Amino acid sequence: MTTSTPRVFAYCRVSTTDQTTENQLREIAAAGFAVTPRRAIEETISGSVAASERPGFKRLLDKLDPDDILVVTKLDRLGRNAMDVRKSVDTLAAMGVRVHCLALGGMDLTSPAGKMTMTVIAAMAEFERDLLIERTEAGLSRARAEGKTFGRPWSVPPAQMKAIREKLSKGLSVASLAKEYDTSRQTIMRIRDPPVDSSPPWLTCQGFFVPAPAWGRTQQRPHASHLRCPWMP
Repeated sequence: MTTSTPRVFAYCRVSTTDQTTENQLREIAAAGFAVTPRRAIEETISGSVAASERPGFKRLLDKLDPDDILVVTKLDRLGRNAMDVRKSVDTLAAMGVRVHCLALGGMDLTSPAGKMTMTVIAAMAEFERDLLIERTEAGLSRARAEGKTFGRPWSVPPAQMKAIREKLSKGLSVASLAKEYDTSRQTIMRIRDPPVDSSPPWLTCQGFFVPAPAWGRTQQRPHASHLRCPWMP
């Protein structure tokens, strides 16, 4: 009885069009993995995009069958952060696909040793994430204690804000006050209805969440699990 040879696939990703996947394919071949051109999935897409949202990665999942082998050069080829990588590996393992990462010595991430490695990576990611939150909050608290404000400066000085609130309480319209103080209606309405929480919201910048101006009433802080691990390649 003959045993069929497992098919070997490669997933190669670059972030910009001026980069190529050639070096990744060479590295995979040098590691002893024979990948035919039609089984090499190449994609140009930002590493900040989750694996499940990458067209090339979706196409790869459609091609894979149980007992196939997938080879990547680095962990970030499988996801935008440690949690996303873990999700991708779990998905592939459930399909019966073995996943080898050359950056980890060619280890099969679906093996017991590979699963232990993924657990350690996830723990480190959580540690770095919590540390990032702690440092950010400490920096914001220190800045507030020093009297610093966040976001774009108001177009209306504080003294005029007080006068505007007094005139609004007397029944003057938003439109008339906007014209009087040469500002927008939105500015007058923000003075009239200040945010309940004056702390800034967060926006994504280069994979990290950073403070942004104008914390709105209905906005919520992102869940900590959405933070990207800063040490991911």
